[in-house]
Amino acid sequence: MTAPSRLDPSCTTLTKFIFAEENRIWQSTGELTRLLNSIQMATKSVSALVRRGGVSHLFTHAIGKQKETKRKAIANEIFINMLISSYSVGVIVSEENPKPLEVDRDHRGKYIVAIDPLEGLPDVDCNTAIGSIFLILDKGDDNLPTAQDVLFEDNQITAAGYALYGSATTLVMSTGEGVNSFVLDTEIGEYIMTESNLKMPKKGNTYSINEGYTSSWDDLVKNYVNAKKFPHSGKPYTARYVGSMVADIHRTLKHGGIFMYPANKEHPHGKLKLLYECKPMAFIIEQAGGLSTDGTRSILDVKPREVHQTTPIFLGSTNDVREFLGLASKSVRSLQ
Repeated sequence: MTAPSRLDPSCTTLTKFIFAEENRIWQSTGELTRLLNSIQMATKSVSALVRRGGVSHLFTHAIGKQKETKRKAIANEIFINMLISSYSVGVIVSEENPKPLEVDRDHRGKYIVAIDPLEGLPDVDCNTAIGSIFLILDKGDDNLPTAQDVLFEDNQITAAGYALYGSATTLVMSTGEGVNSFVLDTEIGEYIMTESNLKMPKKGNTYSINEGYTSSWDDLVKNYVNAKKFPHSGKPYTARYVGSMVADIHRTLKHGGIFMYPANKEHPHGKLKLLYECKPMAFIIEQAGGLSTDGTRSILDVKPREVHQTTPIFLGSTNDVREFLGLASKSVRSLQ
């Protein structure tokens, strides 16, 4: 007797969701559908790669930085090959490639995709959650994009998301109409929707920042963190910092609070990358009702000048980010 499938027919899989969205709101060219399905396939492959860990023959016997580079290279190849095979992408920007990759004309499509194929990798041997991040851009005309179009100011975000490889593999995605979360059921090989139209709390009770850099922060960041730790009234905020952007922002999305990676003396323009780390995360957070800022404007309003441009970033619950911006405004006024 054949065992019944574990997939409840009432469940919404990511594949089913993508096809439903195509019929509902997208032009039915199939291009974005193929692209999103290629991304989900890439995350499934990378998830399996991560879970095999150091015992996999794919990592050979390299140690230290060599092993880290090998893992990143494999994840990067997986994403690039999947993206090219979708016939939907014209240009690929990756954290692992110094220059944008133009897809050959036989495979080229209309979208620009920016990826961080495996973020948070240095701690993977400690069994820390890591992830992949993606951003899909459309330059808004019928001409196929070239490498020069990556920095085109009028590029529009079509979709963004991330995969978190933790105790379970979770894929969080937005196509501009809210945020949806899916968990990978490894027995059936499908992402199952667990939350639709996810909304983050207006205010949290945690802050996430690397306090090892405290001595190199400016006074504004120091004062804000101190205010969270030593409030005039109410309970202090709890510090929560993993060191993996995907893991830290996923927790912030779910429970509220604020994530911060400010500029410091060593990185005066910030350390996190605008195109394939900060913009996709800011898009997700703002679609879920939160806010993002570089200290003066939304991260989504920052125009890229370089492919690997960095930026300070603060994002999270609306009230928490507004409190930070209010403190920043007071600091500016006191200097005038």
